[in-house]
Amino acid sequence: MSDRVTVGVYAKKAKDYANLPVAQEQIDALDMFTAGLKPGAHILDLGSGPGLHTLELMKRGFTARAIDATPEFVEAARAKGVDAHLGTFDDLTEENAYDGIWASFSLLHAPRADFPRYIAACKRALRDGGCLFLGLKLGTGEKRDDLGRFYSFYSEEELRDILTDAGFDRLQSQTGKGKGLAGTIDPFILMTAHA
Repeated sequence: MSDRVTVGVYAKKAKDYANLPVAQEQIDALDMFTAGLKPGAHILDLGSGPGLHTLELMKRGFTARAIDATPEFVEAARAKGVDAHLGTFDDLTEENAYDGIWASFSLLHAPRADFPRYIAACKRALRDGGCLFLGLKLGTGEKRDDLGRFYSFYSEEELRDILTDAGFDRLQSQTGKGKGLAGTIDPFILMTAHA
């Protein structure tokens, strides 16, 4: 993510995010993601925010690294003992480096035109059989929310096509609705895909 307005919104709300508990639906999503990973697997939290999920992965015995474009989030994650780094989605350049990539409601801030390229980068960064987790909002097009954050929306069919085109298989998904920071209740999709 490199949209300055979105990064600015998160920078202003960094303390609020850093103090959030990991909600039950997030625990369930982590369970879904980690079910097929071996103990000690190496995971990248892509767009990690303040590292709440990264820390949870570490507590479960995984080796986890975090990357986020918001300096305040990186600082908050490091304060929790997370191996956190400042960077954007374009900084995912590794090959065969991770057993899993956790991208929970982060890649939805990427422009639709760039999304397939980022999915391809995730595929390259994963080892054979590695798992990608995506949390995204369902819908169409691109827009900013009432806080000014940039979002891209997808249908489940679009996501399945993009993931399949990138070489992922064993796609699983579940949908729901949730209330975000802007206060709206939006439909979302949680997906896992394997390299």
